[in-house]
Amino acid sequence: MFCTHCGTKNESDAKFCTQCGGLMVAPATSSVTSPTTEIPTIRYAGFWFRVLASLVDTLLSQIVTIALAFPLGFALGASLAESHTQDEIISIAGVSGYLLGILVNWLWFTVGESSHWQASLGKKMFGLQVTDEQGQRIGFGRANARYWSKILSVLLLFIGFIMVAFTKRKQGLHDKIADTLVIHRPAS
Repeated sequence: MFCTHCGTKNESDAKFCTQCGGLMVAPATSSVTSPTTEIPTIRYAGFWFRVLASLVDTLLSQIVTIALAFPLGFALGASLAESHTQDEIISIAGVSGYLLGILVNWLWFTVGESSHWQASLGKKMFGLQVTDEQGQRIGFGRANARYWSKILSVLLLFIGFIMVAFTKRKQGLHDKIADTLVIHRPAS
């Protein structure tokens, strides 16, 4: 199917053009088309919307982590009390809490973005969705690749995240690696 905006050839089931991001419209079955029909275009999620959604997600995932860590930490401490010193228990609890935080954060983003919402809770609150480059829902594997590739952006002094403000389709390095887009679909 060819894009009606720029003429680029796209997959037959694509929702958005891979070149210009315009909404793909199936060819009309009737020879009569309305000249006043406006074809909506995709709105890529901008840098600041994504920053706000990320802050909300970070806060919420940390609340979940703390809610899980307290009872698990208490149970861990109680089970180790007789066989370990206080310093050992504190060290084990610290490492366990850190690993729990990584697990919760990973699942928060990966499961959310591959779900039918196509977004973590923070993204959902701001009307953002994660899609593949054809506008389709991404699977767990691609959401997983997207999540872990954010480490590269951090190692590159956050330049991979700053790219969102300067690329045509508002893609960060992790989006480019996983072939994803973050689009803005306000509630209608």
